[in-house]
Formats: sequence, structure tokens, C-alpha cells
Amino acid sequence: MVLKVFNTLTRELEEFKPQEDMIVKMYVCGPTVYDYSHIGHGRSYVAFDIIRRYLEYKGYKVKYVQNFTDVDDKIINRAKEMGVEPAKLAEKFIAEYFKDLDALGVRRADVHPRVTEHINDIIAAVEKLVNKKHAYVVDGNVYFDITTVKDFGKLSHQSLENLQVGARVEIDERKRNPMDFALWKASKEGEPAWKSPWGLGRPGWHIECSVMSMKYLGETLDIHGGGMDLIFPHHENEIVQSEALTGKIPFARYWLHNGFINVNKEKMSKSLKNFFTIREVLEKFSPESLRFFYANTHYRGPIDFSFDALTESAQALERLQNAYENLIEYKNRLEKEGRTTDKGKGSEQEVNQALEQLDQAVKTVQKRFEDAMDDDFNTREAIAALFDYTREVNRVLASGNINDIKRIDDAISMYETLGNVLGILGKKRPASNDEKMIESLMGLIIEIRQQARNRKDFATSDKIRDRLKELGITLEDTHEGVKWKRK
Repeated sequence: MVLKVFNTLTRELEEFKPQEDMIVKMYVCGPTVYDYSHIGHGRSYVAFDIIRRYLEYKGYKVKYVQNFTDVDDKIINRAKEMGVEPAKLAEKFIAEYFKDLDALGVRRADVHPRVTEHINDIIAAVEKLVNKKHAYVVDGNVYFDITTVKDFGKLSHQSLENLQVGARVEIDERKRNPMDFALWKASKEGEPAWKSPWGLGRPGWHIECSVMSMKYLGETLDIHGGGMDLIFPHHENEIVQSEALTGKIPFARYWLHNGFINVNKEKMSKSLKNFFTIREVLEKFSPESLRFFYANTHYRGPIDFSFDALTESAQALERLQNAYENLIEYKNRLEKEGRTTDKGKGSEQEVNQALEQLDQAVKTVQKRFEDAMDDDFNTREAIAALFDYTREVNRVLASGNINDIKRIDDAISMYETLGNVLGILGKKRPASNDEKMIESLMGLIIEIRQQARNRKDFATSDKIRDRLKELGITLEDTHEGVKWKRK
């Protein structure tokens, strides 16, 4: 099956064909850094991180660029409120962004350009648009003239008239048309400003992404991504100014947009007091749980966020993690016992049947996973394939008829390979000193509980189990010994 993606530009599912063989030039709009990243940011950047990972899984070399808007009205206003310089505020929240997204396992882009580092490039682009009569100057401001292009509205699939009626645009009598947008803004007192042919000022929002994306990826992108809220006006304006600047159509071959996050079925908003930052959520849930929660919905679909839904998601992920970890423990036990052949506990027929079941499960999950991801990165169906795989693996392990280390390694590798695409499973990170101490303490507690059981002091044994449960730690008595897990 070939990879197909839903292109917002055409509103069709299209076969993905980059300009250069096995090379993908991908740009995703980054945040305006004036506050901590919220769960909507997390949803978008996890979605495109998974898309990037899957493209690499298929053998593509992905050149990935994601910017930071580090000068903007929101940054300036917030800096005034906090009594700090806008540049320092932006620097602080860029660092905080990386902390949050690193925690979520979002791999950093190849380049993270900042607006303030590309002022000269932006001025040159604006100057070229003015010279080509696509832009005009009024009182030190430069506006793009949308009447100089023919297909304004092609991304949002609306006519100029409809956009004009429905859009909330900044009223400015100096514009020739209400839909014209600022490429360069004349400076106001106390604001950051740079010298330009039109006087002191700073870039408009839309021109930044056009300039930075083309600087690092060339005049035609393969994938341009972002949230659905960016389709209009940001991405619509990017298209017309970029194509007017270069004369090359299309500016981006495939436009991909992720869906919104609602909170308890209402739009997330600070005014509604249902606004959550990533770090607020990570105080209660693991990063893997939040990432799995995002991935369990198709990237274009809306997500209704609630802590109950996130709890259910965390429990579902735990089932996958447990199966993966049980496989590893099973393999380690076989190696420790020196049982590395395919002679299991059952008859030869039962052993062969178990081997065939495991082999088939490995083949089936890979095909189903790839079919799902080739269908516009359908992570929900890909995860469903992993759950079906888990049921098969658990069934084979329970039989005790599989001792072939290579087969078990293949099963483990499939979890790791496919889990790595989603960023939810993989080899455990080395335990920290605190985690090692907890492991040792739990070992001691389990030993004391076992001693109580041996004395038939079941009251003490049950009390230890119940008190641990109150603390969020469950004990599970298995034929391999006592296992413990944290909720």
C-alpha cells in the first residue's frame, strides 16, 4: 500500500510523492513564545512528530524545520505586564517549550529558526514584493495587496467575498482592502524595532514563516503543517505572498492540519477556566500517557480532553507496556534457565503451533500497522493493531510452549519498532537514583510481606497490600513471584 495523505489544499486523499526521491522537506509552524505550552500545542507537535517518524520508518530522509515567533504583539504585551524585556521573555519560554516537548518525546527539528535572527531576510523579501507591485507602503507600514493575486482563498476554499464577510480583520483605513495584511509594521514607542527601507519597524506575522521555511527548505515545500486554526488567515496568506514572491506554484505540495482540542466538550479557553498547560497535566500523568492519548485519535480529528479520558488512556497504554515488558522478562528468564531451544512444555505439535502463532502475529501486526499509517497516518487504527497483537502475544506466552529466543526477540523488536513510530514504547531508560531506591524499598516490603505470609500472618500481609494500594501501588501475586506497579 502506498502512503496517502489528506491535502487541505485539494480536500482529497492523495498519494504522497515528494519532489526529490526519498527526501521530504517539511515545515511546521511553531509557537509564539509568550507563555507555557498548552495541551493544544502538545497535540499538534506530537502529531507532526509521529508523521516525521513514520516517514523515516518508510525510508525517507526528512528535513524538518519548525520556527519560533519570538517578536509579536502578544510577547510585547506580556513583557510589559511582567516588567521584562520582550527578548528575555521569549528566550525564557523557548527554553520552557523545549522542556515540555522534550518530556513528551517530541524530537527536535533539524532547524528551529527564530524571527529575530532572520530580520534581514524578511526585509529583503518584503522589498521584493514591493518592487513586484504585490505590496504597498503607507506611513512606514507595508501591506500585501491581495487584489494582485487570482486565487486568494484556495486553501480555505472560500471566495474573497466570503472571507471578507466572515473574517475578523484588523480595521485600518490605510489599507486599500480590508483583507490586505501587514508584511512590515511601523514601530510604536517602546517596542522592539529594526531599521528598514520604510523606517523602524518589525515583521508582520505571516511573512516570517514564508521566509524562514524557504530559507532552509527551498522555494517549494513538500509538507507544510500546523493546526486547523492556522488555515485562515495565516496559511492562506503564506501561500499568496510566497507564490507572489517566487512565481512558483505551489508553495507547498501537501498541506496537513491537525484538529482542535476541546475540554469537557467546550473549546479550551482561559476565560472558561478550562485551559491546561502541558506541565500541569504532566504533574498527574506520565508523558507517555499524554502522548498515547493524543495518538489514539486521528490527527485530523477533534479531541475531547478530560482527566477521566486521560486516565482511561493511561490504563490502555499500561496494557501494551505490560505485554512488552512481560516478553522481555520471559526472554530473560529463559536465558537465565538455559532454555533457549524451541522445545516448550507441550507436545511437539503444541510447540510448533505456538511458534506459528507468534510468527503470524508479528507479520500481521506489521502489515496492519503500515496499512493504517499509510492511510493518512491513522494512528488510532495502528494502535488497534498493537492491541490485537498484544492479545496474541499474551496467549502464546500463557501456553508456555515458546522457548525460541529468536522468535521472542522478533516479537520484542516489533513492539519497539512500531512503538518507536508512535513514541510510546521502547527500551526502558536507565533508572535514576530515586527509582533505584524505590525498587530496593519495594523489594524489602515484598520480602517482609512474604515472611508474614509464610508465618500465616495474613492480617499483616493484607494490611501491607492495602496500604500500598492506597498509595497507588498494586501488588500482583504470580507464579513467577510478586510483581508491583505504580498507578
